[in-house]
Amino acid sequence: MEDFLKRLRSKVTVALVGGSDLVKIAEQMGGHDGLMKNFDYVFAENGLVAFKAGEQIGQENLLHYKGEETLQKVINFALRYMSDLKLPAKRGTFIEFRSSMLNICPVGRSCSQAEREGFAAFDKENNVRQKFVEALYKEFPQSESGLVFAIGGQISIDVFPVGWDKTFCLKFIEKDGYKTMHFFGDKTSKGGNDHEIFADSRTIGHTVTGPEDTMKQLDKLYFNEQQTAS
Repeated sequence: MEDFLKRLRSKVTVALVGGSDLVKIAEQMGGHDGLMKNFDYVFAENGLVAFKAGEQIGQENLLHYKGEETLQKVINFALRYMSDLKLPAKRGTFIEFRSSMLNICPVGRSCSQAEREGFAAFDKENNVRQKFVEALYKEFPQSESGLVFAIGGQISIDVFPVGWDKTFCLKFIEKDGYKTMHFFGDKTSKGGNDHEIFADSRTIGHTVTGPEDTMKQLDKLYFNEQQTAS
């Protein structure tokens, strides 16, 4: 994938957007230096922490925006809810407080890769996170709380203010004059944390199943068909 991305950048500008914080994204992508070298833009926490050519160009703060009282209510409810869940495994760091979102993780973010995959399979069969999201919306209606609860990645739920989804990053790209933006993501169905940017009128959305599928679709779009990048 790293080699493919280098080849892709010879054709188009490449941006990465993720819900995780910068430290976690760098860990997933082979280190901070490689991350900044391999992408023209890096958007951590849905773009609330934004970088262009390795330089930070944006930063938002959830605590200042929503306040301690509101966030504690969500945290307390989530902890009570998770305490009643029976899962294949439970580890540590069930709630991660990021600068722009809360990340709620029933299995715990300190789980091993095998435990992560075990939870993902269990969740697919039992809809643990979907039921959790429904309970959160029932307790904190969006019309009152102004919060979004979105299933993210394999193991967690992202909590952020309305409008702080992945579409937030688009303003930085638009500002630089790009007219055509393709987005590739796996959680593109409604309720997933890729849905809003996938469905946004400013993007051409593509649903992928994994790295191999992503490369296959990009290869067809930019190399086999020799289309000109916008």
